[in-house]
Amino acid sequence: MIRVEKISKAYGEGPHATHALHEVDLRITRGEFAALYGASGSGKSTLLNLISGIDRPTAGKIFFEEDEITAMNETRLTLLRREKIGFVFQFFNLLPTLSIIENVLLPAQLRATATNNLHERGVALLERLGIRGRLEAFPDQLSGGQQQRVAIARALINDPQLILADEPTGNLDSENGVNILRLLKQLVAQEGRTVLLATHSLEAARFADRLYQVRDGKITTLSTEAVINSLYSANMASSAASRF
Repeated sequence: MIRVEKISKAYGEGPHATHALHEVDLRITRGEFAALYGASGSGKSTLLNLISGIDRPTAGKIFFEEDEITAMNETRLTLLRREKIGFVFQFFNLLPTLSIIENVLLPAQLRATATNNLHERGVALLERLGIRGRLEAFPDQLSGGQQQRVAIARALINDPQLILADEPTGNLDSENGVNILRLLKQLVAQEGRTVLLATHSLEAARFADRLYQVRDGKITTLSTEAVINSLYSANMASSAASRF
């Protein structure tokens, strides 16, 4: 579904340029739950922004199926994001002056093909996510976990093939974080959606089927459950040792 070929991204020019990504290659297949794992500043969020077309690479190509994202103009990129990609942000990005149901419906209302049963679809999504009774509430009246569920409903309203989730549990407590990750995993298992998660948490990354470690703008594939669990165990042991 997603093919990234020799992607590089630099901010600025000359000797003072900051190189966020260095000739990165990546393949994400349809129906896969993949995770980009790395520390803050490693380049994982930059890669999500490039895949979505929010940002442009300095070099390289990105394909969504057979369409080259990096060759699209702004109009085509906007249509791609509206119709095929759902983005879930760490800070929710809900509009504070809109109700919950209005936030969810907004991306679909921007489409020329918005359907008559749009409101019913939004209500059904919110009901599935466990916040059916808060349709007319505003974002500041919800907990962090509830706001993230609204953000996921908004990402799903246009029935996207690909969901990009940038640190979606970063502002949640552990219980709500696990619930969000389970929900993303269900979307893959039950609906065949494709999810690419960016996270600094190995605990979150373990929910994915495939893990890509991002470090200093480069990617290493950790493709098996045994390798992921081994890395997680080593990380936990290191954390425990540091407390003594």
